[in-house]
Amino acid sequence: MSVLNLPVTPWWKQRWPWLLMLGPATVMVATSYTAWLAIRTPDAEVVGDYYKQGKAINQDLRRDRVAAQMGLAMTLGYDAASGALSGRINRADTGPLMLHLSHATQPEKDIKLLLVPDAEGHFSVPLPMLERSRWVVLVEGGKREWRLAGAWVWPANRGITLSPD
Repeated sequence: MSVLNLPVTPWWKQRWPWLLMLGPATVMVATSYTAWLAIRTPDAEVVGDYYKQGKAINQDLRRDRVAAQMGLAMTLGYDAASGALSGRINRADTGPLMLHLSHATQPEKDIKLLLVPDAEGHFSVPLPMLERSRWVVLVEGGKREWRLAGAWVWPANRGITLSPD
């Protein structure tokens, strides 16, 4: 019986232990990055006093009823080529309007615009590139006595029609 005398190399010079350790090492790096991301960017959708805000929504319904009694309706559209938000309200006697475009998840991207309709109710206002997102649209008129609200997914929907519920 003969014994082969092969040179014995230490484990760290072999390829297989390093290949087997590559999987768990990758998972550890990915876990560290995910933990860093979770700590650095807090969730913007969490509201501290959700009960109080829920009650406030019920109080705001009276403004929807006022808009319904006035028979208000509005159309909005965004043209990315010209960079303008334009539309029409069916009553020109409403005066200046305040438009709130609320980003679905990032409050720092919310947009507030002052709209001044002409005699026929048409308006147009310059707006930088509108981000692809779901926007919550709120239009208030006068001294905030009425409102029109809706959700707009842009650019899937090029425009939106707002009417009281």
